Amino acid sequence: MRENEIEARRSGLYVWDGVIKNKRVAIVFCLASMVSIQLGVSLSVETLQQFGSFATTWMRLCFAAAVVLLIARPDFRSFSKRQWLCSFALGAAMALMTTCIFEAVLYAPLGLVISINFLGPIWVAVIGAANIRMIIWPIVSLAGVVMIAYSGTAWVATVPGVVLALGAAVGWGSYILLMKSVGAHFKGLEGLSVSLLFAALILSPMGMSSAHALGDVDFYTQTAGLALLVPLLPYILEIQALRVLPSYTFGLMMSLEPAIGALLGFLILSQTLSVSQIAGGLLVVLSAVGSVKKSNI
Repeated sequence: MRENEIEARRSGLYVWDGVIKNKRVAIVFCLASMVSIQLGVSLSVETLQQFGSFATTWMRLCFAAAVVLLIARPDFRSFSKRQWLCSFALGAAMALMTTCIFEAVLYAPLGLVISINFLGPIWVAVIGAANIRMIIWPIVSLAGVVMIAYSGTAWVATVPGVVLALGAAVGWGSYILLMKSVGAHFKGLEGLSVSLLFAALILSPMGMSSAHALGDVDFYTQTAGLALLVPLLPYILEIQALRVLPSYTFGLMMSLEPAIGALLGFLILSQTLSVSQIAGGLLVVLSAVGSVKKSNI
């Protein structure tokens, strides 16, 4: 086996170069990631209510970090100061994003939480726009998100839910920018593995404070299964996609998440959708398609 192939395997890069350089495949990775995230969040509500968001999020990150570390087997001694800083910053963004979003769904409907959360990717899309005309798609998407957040008669919101969703939005916007940076500074999954390790360490004090959960076998079995949907699979897919897609396109592709979240909230959690919310979902889809065409993908 040639030296470069050995290095690729050691760094956890099991996706062929020809695949991850294909922008259409990167779009598929984004779609798969979004479905995985929203499905994972929808299926998490009962576990979150039983064990709490801090313990559940922390154990998910622990499982995800362990798996990616085993795959990537990073050489910690070879990392530069810049690499350590990038991976720590991404880990902090992951910890903020995942904790806030899983806590928020205990206070507000899934579709609303994801809609507010999407303000992060919207901002990334705006600052990544190459010209003024490209801002039209973030505006269309934002209009759709606002419509999803409105039931047709009232705003479906609580103060804790909104604050936590806004915290998740800050984390998500930072995550997109930092994940792209980590993907550029590390080979394969090395950067992701270290970032997940930092995220798990950051949440350790809060996670370990939930002592009642740590002694329950169901806690480990449930969080291990859910960790596959969020964050393990999405993070692996997204770091590959961000190596190919510009931040603008990736940010707007993520605009599909509120629509997916609202749909899964309806199917799994029986959270009904109004006509205006359905129309908002269609606007979000339109903006994603428009951004893809504008980027010549």
